[in-house]
Amino acid sequence: MPDFPGGNREEPLVPLRVCDFTEMNGAVAMEATRRRAQPSADGKTSEDKEQPAQWGRAWEVDWFSLIAVIGLLCFAPFIVFYFVMACDQYQCSISQPLVDLYHKDTTLLSMWANSPSFSWTAAKIYAIWVAFQLFLYMCIPDVVHKFIPGFVGGVQDGARTPAGLINKYEINGLQCWLITHVLWIANAHYLHWFSPTIIFDNWIPLMWCANILGYAVSTFAFLKAHFFPTNSQDCKFTGNIFYNYMMGIEFNPRVGKWFDFKLFFNGRPGIIAWTLINLSYMAKQQELYGQVTNSMILVNVLQAIYVLDFFWNEAWYLKTIDICHDHFGWYLGWGDCVWLPYLYTLQGLYLVYHPVQLSNTHALAVLLLGLVGYYIFRTTNHQKDLFRRTEGACSIWGSKPTYIECSYYSADGGLHHSKLMTSGFWGVARHLNYTGDLMGSLAYCAACGFSHFLPYFYIVYMTILLVHRCVRDEHRCSSKYGKDWKRYTDAVPYRLIPGVF
Repeated sequence: MPDFPGGNREEPLVPLRVCDFTEMNGAVAMEATRRRAQPSADGKTSEDKEQPAQWGRAWEVDWFSLIAVIGLLCFAPFIVFYFVMACDQYQCSISQPLVDLYHKDTTLLSMWANSPSFSWTAAKIYAIWVAFQLFLYMCIPDVVHKFIPGFVGGVQDGARTPAGLINKYEINGLQCWLITHVLWIANAHYLHWFSPTIIFDNWIPLMWCANILGYAVSTFAFLKAHFFPTNSQDCKFTGNIFYNYMMGIEFNPRVGKWFDFKLFFNGRPGIIAWTLINLSYMAKQQELYGQVTNSMILVNVLQAIYVLDFFWNEAWYLKTIDICHDHFGWYLGWGDCVWLPYLYTLQGLYLVYHPVQLSNTHALAVLLLGLVGYYIFRTTNHQKDLFRRTEGACSIWGSKPTYIECSYYSADGGLHHSKLMTSGFWGVARHLNYTGDLMGSLAYCAACGFSHFLPYFYIVYMTILLVHRCVRDEHRCSSKYGKDWKRYTDAVPYRLIPGVF
């Protein structure tokens, strides 16, 4: 997801790691493939001018991208199954299954046979869940913004699409989250319609249901783009069926006026479920051991902060890379249904199988790491947003912000001007919001102790993802701003860690 420092970023960073799965294929979507050079009014082709950043995904596909796409389509579902299976059959050891396979103590078929299969009970649970979130999204207009000062909800405009459209969205995610969790808590303590451990008890059968929905939605979006697109001018066809299926063809597929595939699947069933899944893990720990460990409480609290941050800033999310750049394909459809709820909640799952009671010092250190990381993440993005909204007429850390004037050409040959802020956190490092994100990710993992690698998969994944994103973003900015970008990197020499990298 592009990260343009200061006020020059056209799409702000997603406030959470909601779609970080998409960055697994960041190399796939890099702007290595350009539009054909078109002559501008002055007779020069676009190749004669500094190229602006690509808007939307690539138009053409090279062999490396194709191999990466096919690899992800084949192996990403297996990765999810492997981690869940390791917890279910091997007490969260991710090496023991490989050892048993090597020594022929087990086979892939036996692992598959020993895993819980699809069940109609899980199917009913999942269908009710998705239908309920669809009802809240489509039928309950937001009223929360009328009562909570500072919250932006209700009907909001999205960013302009490549075809020039500006879609309207009903921002009611915070309201949906609140209603869902109030009902969950009421059921757990008063109504007793179902057990609070229901999610954990059906975790693997629910995974098959989530996969069915993920593939169904992705396939529907693929066919819709071919036969009845919402706006044909916002579609991109590469001629490669695998790339089109994974990366998406339609920019903003919709059914009717209000049901937007990207906003619903990015911000409803998966991310609202994130905190419910953690609550179900906590209830299961209480049921099994008679207590809830401080590590489980820390994971629930720190991850809930990020989820609430997302919904508080949902209107801002309309200007992020997910809405402004990405097309809707398998990596969003399947990724939001399966990857997010199953791999972003590994810490809570691990703590059900291996309850960890941290020392007071360890628990305090984890809490501080998570809160400081969140503060850096949120404040950095707030400084950028403030600078951009006021065009630099604001105060950052008590002073008027400094910046570098820059210019760039758009595809139609027009010359544009922008500013690269060098004040506040943006003067400390070029991607310090990513640094805060990584600190929060590490806090989740550190809450689980140091006995197994499985809960640390997340920080490894996030580090690779964000370092790669830094490189990709800066290549894009360098191509766009040329010598002005060089002036900026001279003024702010470090990417993530001042003095180190």
